Amino acid sequence: MAGTVFIRSCIILCLLIHTAMCQECSQPCDCPAESPLCPVGTSLVLDGCSCCKVCARQAGEPCSFLEPCDHHKDLYCDYGVLSDTETGICMAQEGQTCDLGGVIYRSGETFQPSCKHQCVCMNGEIGCVPTCASNIRLPSPDCPYPRRVQIPGKCCEEWVCDQIPQEDTFQSAMAGRSIAYREITDQSVQPESARDNCIVQTTEWSECSATCGMGLSSRVTNDNEQCQLERQTRMCMIRPCHAELEKDIKRGKKCVRTPKSQRAMRFELSGCQSVRLYKPKFCGVCTDGRCCTPHATATVEVEFRCPEGDTFRKRMMFIKTCSCHHDCPRENDIFLASHSRRMIGDYDNDM
Repeated sequence: MAGTVFIRSCIILCLLIHTAMCQECSQPCDCPAESPLCPVGTSLVLDGCSCCKVCARQAGEPCSFLEPCDHHKDLYCDYGVLSDTETGICMAQEGQTCDLGGVIYRSGETFQPSCKHQCVCMNGEIGCVPTCASNIRLPSPDCPYPRRVQIPGKCCEEWVCDQIPQEDTFQSAMAGRSIAYREITDQSVQPESARDNCIVQTTEWSECSATCGMGLSSRVTNDNEQCQLERQTRMCMIRPCHAELEKDIKRGKKCVRTPKSQRAMRFELSGCQSVRLYKPKFCGVCTDGRCCTPHATATVEVEFRCPEGDTFRKRMMFIKTCSCHHDCPRENDIFLASHSRRMIGDYDNDM
C-alpha cells in the first residue's frame, strides 16, 4: 500500500513539473542582448526551454526548469527535497569522492584549496583552474626592470617597475634569457612590426596535469604578432582512466610503451564532444614500478560541440612516442608544474 502511494505521488509530481514546463516555454524567447558573466568554474548553459543562456546552478543551490543545474559536473535538480514542486536543489549524481590533503570532496563539489586555484571534484578526478592572471610583462623604456611582488593582504602577485636592476628580477618562465627585442642602433629606422624585430622564445610544454583522463598542459611563448610573452594551454590525455592496459603487455616484456586506440573515439571535455573521430596513441604501463610518459608529441586543434549547439576549438596534445622510466609523478597530483620532463619534437599541426 505504501509503495502504491509513493508511486502515485511521484506521478503527480512529474505531471505538475511537466505542466509548469509547458507554461514556462509557451512564450517566445526573450533573452538579454549579452550572455551573463558566470563566476570562475561555472558553466554557461541553456535554460530548460533551450532558449536563453544562463549561469548553471551549482551543488546545493536552488534550481528550477529555467535555472538548470550544471550538467557538465553531473548535477541534477532534485525536486523532491523542497515542498515547492517548481523548485529543487542541485544534487550530484552518484560518483567517487575526491581526497585532497586528507579533505574529502563529493563528486560535483567546487572548492578552493588555496586562493590561487578554483577546483572541482568530478567522479574521483580533481580539475583546477588558476584564479590569478598569468600575464607576463616585458621590459620596456618606461619599465626597464619589471618584477612580481606580493602585496600584503592580496592573494595574487602584481607587477611593479624598477628603474635599476635588482636581484631575482623578472621572475617568469623567461628568467635568465635575453630580452626579446634586438637593440636598434639606428633610431631613425623603425621596424614594420614588432614581429619583424622579435627573437622568438618558447618554453617546453609542462607535464600533463592528469595521469589519466583529460588534463591540461601549458607553455610560455612570444611567438605572436605583438612579440608579447603569453601563456598558451593545450588539453592532454596520457591514457584513458580505467583502461586495462596490462593485458596488452607481451609475454616476456614488462611494459607496453605506446598503445594505440583500437577503435575511433571522440574526446570529451566538460560535457562536450569532439566533432571528429580520432584513433590516438596513449602511454602504456609497466609491471616493474616504472611509469610511461609522453616523449614526442604534436599539438593539434580539435573542434568540440556541446549539447547546447555551441562549438569551440582547443589545442590538444597528440602522443607520437612514450618513454618508460622511474622518474614518476605522484598519483592524483593536480599541481604538476614543478614536475617537468623534457619532451622532444613537438610541433603545431592543423590536422
